[in-house]
Amino acid sequence: MAALRHVILFRLHEDADADRALSLLRSFRPPGTTKWVIERSVDERKGVVIIEDATFESQAALDAFRVSEDHAEAVDFMRENADWLVGDWWE
Repeated sequence: MAALRHVILFRLHEDADADRALSLLRSFRPPGTTKWVIERSVDERKGVVIIEDATFESQAALDAFRVSEDHAEAVDFMRENADWLVGDWWE
């Protein structure tokens, strides 16, 4: 059975609270994930980067997460405090 990988690199704005970003993203684990890793990059040459590395069991699980309250709260915070790139692919 294929798994859906979902990776986001959040580049925090210069004045953003990195501890708050990490705390917020680590405060939940979406249902339907087999992997949920939130880490701060050790390479800060381009600024502070937070990595969200998730594996979802299905497209339906990712879709459900995208409409959840946890996701909405994280998006609201990150919209004000970061720019990001998303990569989704099937393994």
